[in-house]
Amino acid sequence: MVNAAYWFKSEVLPNKSVFKWILAGLAILLTSPVSLNAAVSLVEKLHLQGNFIQGGLIRGSTSPQNKLLLNSKPLFINDKGYFAFGFSRDADAPAKLVLIDTKGKRREQIFQVRKRHYNIQRINGLPQDKVTPRTAEQLAHIQRDFKKVATAREIHSQYQGFMQSFIWPAAGIITGVYGSQRILNGESRRPHFGLDIAAKVGSTVIAPAEGRVVVADENMFFSGGTLLIDHGGGIFSSFLHLSKINVRLNQWVHQGQKIAEMGATGRVTGPHLDWRINWFGVRLDPAFLVSEKPPKKLKLFEK
Repeated sequence: MVNAAYWFKSEVLPNKSVFKWILAGLAILLTSPVSLNAAVSLVEKLHLQGNFIQGGLIRGSTSPQNKLLLNSKPLFINDKGYFAFGFSRDADAPAKLVLIDTKGKRREQIFQVRKRHYNIQRINGLPQDKVTPRTAEQLAHIQRDFKKVATAREIHSQYQGFMQSFIWPAAGIITGVYGSQRILNGESRRPHFGLDIAAKVGSTVIAPAEGRVVVADENMFFSGGTLLIDHGGGIFSSFLHLSKINVRLNQWVHQGQKIAEMGATGRVTGPHLDWRINWFGVRLDPAFLVSEKPPKKLKLFEK
C-alpha cells in the first residue's frame, strides 16, 4: 500500500529505523504535484509522512524546541523531535497545522482530510449477552475495562517505536477491516475499529513495533484476553481476543517478539486477532502501516 506523503527539510537526523520512510516520502513527494505544492507552502525544518485521510496516521520530526499545533491543540513532541497524529474514522474537517519556531515565527498550512466509504459487516451467532449486556455485574465489568484502557492511552511517553516501519502482528487471513459498520445478531452497533486476522487458536502474535506493555488483561468483557503496547508519541497497539498473554505489565518488547497467542475470547464467533491502533483516544486504521496482506510465516525477533 502506497502512502501519500509530505517531506520537508529537517535538522533532526533520523535513526536507521526511520531513514527508509523518509526516503520513501521524498520519492512520493517528487512524483506528486499536489503534495509538492502543499509542502513548499508550509514550513522548513519539518518532516511529515503518512495519509491525510480518515483513519490515517501522520508521523514526523522537527526540532524538539519547536511547538506544533493541530487545529489549535498542541502536539506532543518527544525529546528527539519525533511526533505523531491521526484522524478518526469520521473526521470531516481540514487539518490545520501550525509550527512555531524558537524565535516565535509562526507558519501554518491547511491539509484536506480525504473521506472514505465503509462497508457494512453483518455478524451473527454471537452470545446475546455479549451483544447487549444487561446485568449490573456485566456493566460494571465493562466500565472497569473501559477505564483501564482509557487511562493507559493517556500516557505521553518518550519511546520511539512508533517511528519504526510496522510489521504484521500475526499470519492468517483478513476477515474484518477498519471502519466497517457492524450489525451484530441483527442489531446495529458501533463501527469496527480494528483489523481482524483469522487463524487457529494458539497462533503466534508478535509486536508490530517496539514498546512497553501498559495493559495485560486475560478477561475483558468484550475483548477477552487483551494486551496494549505503548509505542510512544501517543501511538498504542491493542491486541484483542487472545488465548494467552506471553508478556507482563510494564515489560519492554522488541519488534517481532512473541507477545501472545491468538484466541476466541470475548465477543467473537471464531478465533482471530483484532489488532487496533490508537493515537491517544483517536482510533486509526492499522492497514495504513503494513503491507497489503499478512505474511504466510512470521519472522520472530531474535536476541
